[in-house]
Amino acid sequence: MRYGLSLFTSDRGIRPADAAKAAEANGFDAFYVPEHTHIPVSRDSDHPGTQSAELPDDRYMRTLDPWVALGTAASVTSTIRLGTSVALPLEHDPITLAKTIASLDHLSDGRVVFGVGFGWNAEELADHGVPPNKRRTALREYLEAMGELWSKEEASYDGQFVKYGPSWAWPKPVQKPRPPILLGGGGNEKTFKWIAKSADGWITTPIEQEIDGNVELLRKIWAEAGRVGEPEITVLAGKPDPEKLAHWADIGVTEAMFGTPDKSPEEVVGYMERLAAKLGR
Repeated sequence: MRYGLSLFTSDRGIRPADAAKAAEANGFDAFYVPEHTHIPVSRDSDHPGTQSAELPDDRYMRTLDPWVALGTAASVTSTIRLGTSVALPLEHDPITLAKTIASLDHLSDGRVVFGVGFGWNAEELADHGVPPNKRRTALREYLEAMGELWSKEEASYDGQFVKYGPSWAWPKPVQKPRPPILLGGGGNEKTFKWIAKSADGWITTPIEQEIDGNVELLRKIWAEAGRVGEPEITVLAGKPDPEKLAHWADIGVTEAMFGTPDKSPEEVVGYMERLAAKLGR
């Protein structure tokens, strides 16, 4: 089982390039960052963690652009995977985003992990013109349309939310047929059927720790959909409990992701060093 780190990037604290460099130096396998373009002040959407309109962290309104952040991280690292947990593709033009991700995968020699979400903040999505009740369909089309640009010499797509005629687009991603796509979301049959059709794995939510049943369900739906191999499963971990980590590995979890604290750069690096030691890195 791999071990990753996530940094809630913002305009304060450690910079993503410095954090990714330290993560790689301490033997971690992946480095993840989140995405929010903005947070509307007036909202009816409840945050999944607080179950209210209250945000658990003011960095939600201060996040850095994930692709710029990961671009800086790519320039100072060579082996660590560079991912989003999670990006919000529906807040972008899919043709432009396909170019951005292909460029990062090209420049990083194939290290991108494309973690995506439907988006819990309906008001944020609405400002981007996304109908809240069409998020799942729209995200599927976005990913399909991007996949055509990544894999075809001459690509085209004709959907409800994305349309473009025969087109050329390079660079292509180093990873074939595309960087791995992981969906972050609550574990249930509907989510897992979406993953089996349109993604390569699942990122759990922070409130999900007892995941045995959901892992079994995902693997069953994956096999019934005719997918080859096993789905990627990334669990958002808290403390590095050896028994829990060993159990996760036994049931098919492929990666445990640990969050970094909202502290000074020196304290964040110190946390990475202590965590790496506990994990035997």
